[in-house]
Amino acid sequence: MLLTTTATVEGRAVHSHLGIVTGEAIVGANAFRDFFAGIRDIVGGRAGGYENALRGAREIAFEEAQAQARRLGADAVIGIDIDYETVGQSGGMLMVTVSGTAVKLK
Repeated sequence: MLLTTTATVEGRAVHSHLGIVTGEAIVGANAFRDFFAGIRDIVGGRAGGYENALRGAREIAFEEAQAQARRLGADAVIGIDIDYETVGQSGGMLMVTVSGTAVKLK
């Protein structure tokens, strides 16, 4: 399935708009990851634990949006927006949301 942040697909016309599709994923940022991320912030470097958690959450959110689009009979999801937020007490959870428009292409 074609996924794009643009409102159009080059060389293809939209035959019909099937509706908005979404995917959400919330993952915990555990204390162990927080501890080592704090050390990396002090000495420099990347917070690999957080990066992996965000990557996994993003993949789950995209899979959910694609599954919704498939159920609608879509060929593509256009106009995709990806949002990242911290939620929960003390921002202890990472949330990724993906939303877009499921379409049938000509």
